[in-house]
Amino acid sequence: MTEESPNAVVGIIIVAHTDYASALLRTTEFILGPLGDCTSISVDAAFDVSETVQRLNDAAQLLDKGAGVLILTDMFGGTPTNLSLALLSTHKVEVVTGVNLPMIIKAFSARALPLQELAELVGDAGKQGIVVAGSILTQSSD
Repeated sequence: MTEESPNAVVGIIIVAHTDYASALLRTTEFILGPLGDCTSISVDAAFDVSETVQRLNDAAQLLDKGAGVLILTDMFGGTPTNLSLALLSTHKVEVVTGVNLPMIIKAFSARALPLQELAELVGDAGKQGIVVAGSILTQSSD
């Protein structure tokens, strides 16, 4: 972790099985434009667990400019989350599971907030982004 600069924002790492994380980040950049202080990490058979843990450590260290790092993972209990949780004791990070596009967009739009506050906001955005469209549309037409 480096000395916090006055304009430090929370770094963002998306960690998921196979290429899901990189696809989410590419999609976010398609919507928002080029993004900085972020990365994606794929967890799959192509990488040894220790190599993935090292990539997570390196990314957390690189992206933490003093404001911490938000790690968004695909599902609680999965390998991407379990590997990311190991960073809680060694880095200024927070892990939020169940990553979806509304969460990521909220994370980038509010990343100047303190890490814990951002994590809560992102979790709420993810929940609000889950909608059973047929139910809402049916209610609207009644």
